[in-house]
Amino acid sequence: MDRIALYRIFTRVVETRSFTRAADTLQMPRSSVSTAIAELEARLGARLLNRTTRTVAPTDEGEEFYDRCLGFLAESEEMEALFRTASRRIEGRIRVDVPGRIGRLILAPALPEFLSLWPGIRVELGMTDRAVDLVGERVDLALRVGALPDSGLRARKLGAIAQINVASPAYLAQHGMPLAPDDLDRHWQVAYASPSTGRVAEWEWLEAGRIRTCPVPWRVSANSAEGYIACALAGMGLIQIPAYDVAHHLARGELVEVMPDHRPGSMAMHLLFPHGSRNARRLTAFAEWLEDLLCRRIDG
Repeated sequence: MDRIALYRIFTRVVETRSFTRAADTLQMPRSSVSTAIAELEARLGARLLNRTTRTVAPTDEGEEFYDRCLGFLAESEEMEALFRTASRRIEGRIRVDVPGRIGRLILAPALPEFLSLWPGIRVELGMTDRAVDLVGERVDLALRVGALPDSGLRARKLGAIAQINVASPAYLAQHGMPLAPDDLDRHWQVAYASPSTGRVAEWEWLEAGRIRTCPVPWRVSANSAEGYIACALAGMGLIQIPAYDVAHHLARGELVEVMPDHRPGSMAMHLLFPHGSRNARRLTAFAEWLEDLLCRRIDG
């Protein structure tokens, strides 16, 4: 097996911490992955991976070799792309995952612009609020909003999304207008439950540059932005939501901003990439276009 193929298999094993998962994502037999690693270790005369019954982890030599492999593979991809066609067109497929509301309201309507700029690129668009496994699900790039867990992925910060507090006119007519957080014990919220953990987020606001939080009573929760907004429109309580997400409801008077002096903090936006991402040129083209789009539309 040529050394570039060996390096690609090795980096995928390190990233997935599993021979089986690496084989699945590379669409090759597990035995071929094991053989490739054995061949690579024999060529180098060094043990690169520690294997147990549960996981695979790089040795110290493996960590150093992994970092060098990433640079070598990225450079190889760029070199091949330079001479792939005489016109140097960027072509091929990229798999992208974004939060559902951003995908539906912002990204999908703007995609014709991107495809007209790069007609050789084919975009496979996933829209979900759950945290996808980029390596396991073979996703090239994901947009994430909010705090990032320590995932081992490469992250690129794009900006931030401003949030506001809103409620429906019907809710406010029945329960009154809250003016400050001290009023919240006399109100209901629509609780937002994390789609990954089920944890209900507390109400938050910025005060003197610091984030403050408190529990607010609730009778209904939702684990998606669509459901969260729908419950607010139905008059079930107050919600905290990105401003772009409800701009059209505010314009039509279907929702009203409340406590504008006690807004929650902005949420950071990041693009996530697996280490050693291939297809670097088309990913760069898409990432730069997406960053410009989001900064124009929702950067808070």
